[in-house]
Amino acid sequence: MAQTGRLIIGISGASGALLGIRALDACRELGVESHLVMSKSAVLTLAHEANLSVADVAARADVVHKVGDVGAAIASGSFRTLGMIIAPCSVRTMSEIATGVTSTLLTRAADVVLKERRRLVLMVRETPLHLGHLRTMTALAEMGAVIAPPMPAFYARPASIEEMIDQSVGRALDAFGLDWAPVKRWGEDLKAIRIDS
Repeated sequence: MAQTGRLIIGISGASGALLGIRALDACRELGVESHLVMSKSAVLTLAHEANLSVADVAARADVVHKVGDVGAAIASGSFRTLGMIIAPCSVRTMSEIATGVTSTLLTRAADVVLKERRRLVLMVRETPLHLGHLRTMTALAEMGAVIAPPMPAFYARPASIEEMIDQSVGRALDAFGLDWAPVKRWGEDLKAIRIDS
């Protein structure tokens, strides 16, 4: 069944560029219009982790916005979207959003999503976390953001890194009411193991 709407996909320079790439793929498969914005650091990560160029990733999106274009449609609350997912989300990106002091279209779009009370999902990639990171996450959660680090779901018994990425991305998309086929769901695709006491 085709789904509709627009979703902003942000890719920051944190490790895990494949998360954002698969989010773009998921949007295409679900019939959701994707609006991509990448940080300058994301370009370096793409080349290192995925051996992909900006053009390769841009080809997966419906609309691509330059990170310096603060006058883009996604910088305005009047431009209706389902919300935004930043996958991966660096600590710097997270911190800019939390303070409201945004320096790029990536963080401005996230700020707009929060002010319009739309869904903002941050797939934060950092470990270990110090107290400042945790306090920043708490502040964002209090503002309405969903903090969704890409944690492996071992109960799904992933056979590859790709399956682990798809499970994490699919669970993040659940926050927007988007049901992506690769997600393995407990009680549906996966059966509980009985433990006799």
